[in-house]
Amino acid sequence: MDDLAQGWQALNKAYWDERVPLHLDAAFYDMTGFRARPNSLKDFETAEVGDVRGKRLIHLQCHFGRDTLSWAARGAQVTGLDFSAPAIAAAAQLAAELGIDARFLVADVYEAVPAVARETFDIVYTSFGALNWLPDISRWALVVAELLAPGGILYLAEFHPFCFVLDDETGRTLTHDYFDEGPHASGGPGTYADEAATTEHNATVEWDHRLSTIVSAIARAGLRIEFLHEHDHTFYRQRQSLVRHEGDIYRQPEGAPRIPLTYSIRAAKT
Repeated sequence: MDDLAQGWQALNKAYWDERVPLHLDAAFYDMTGFRARPNSLKDFETAEVGDVRGKRLIHLQCHFGRDTLSWAARGAQVTGLDFSAPAIAAAAQLAAELGIDARFLVADVYEAVPAVARETFDIVYTSFGALNWLPDISRWALVVAELLAPGGILYLAEFHPFCFVLDDETGRTLTHDYFDEGPHASGGPGTYADEAATTEHNATVEWDHRLSTIVSAIARAGLRIEFLHEHDHTFYRQRQSLVRHEGDIYRQPEGAPRIPLTYSIRAAKT
């Protein structure tokens, strides 16, 4: 595991580089629908962030830019950053197709500050399935704080770490140690967007950061936490026990105890 952890970035980058074209073609992302109406944001995200018109927003770990461009369509001046060159190329192409003004940069999240030439932003945005790929959340939080202008906000929406300690079939039995943050070998063939896809780069490394680790890192970085909201729903069938409700909302089955599946944090730089 030590050898695997040391090579985490190369493994993860190869994994994500290979999956960019698969995701662009996958029904999961519905790019036809997105091109017709560029909005992939969740209702609670737009409500909790508020009006972004004219605000400078940087999206860390943006993949191929759907959420980034969704904020731009709402009036933000956006920058998207990701360590995958194919993802950034796809994001830039998508922006050009849609006629949306956006800047996309290839950079590791830990190198975001020099990548943007120390520019600061009104909003730093990070969303679902991002933090589990980072080994050091304290360092990430310090980067966020340095990217923010005074009065700016961090908005983070993520999958709740508690849901990953339960068994996949029923979501009622504890099967994993919540306090074991990793690193963990992960991955496998295919992708969540197309499980049947043929892939070559299948080994990854992830970390299961506890909620307390994330909140404490944000606070230590000097940001004032305005709220932490926990939600009983998620947006795809990330475990077999979940049941689809309206739209793309998934919850525990009726009669089962509710558990937190996602959460959101807003924190300000004073």
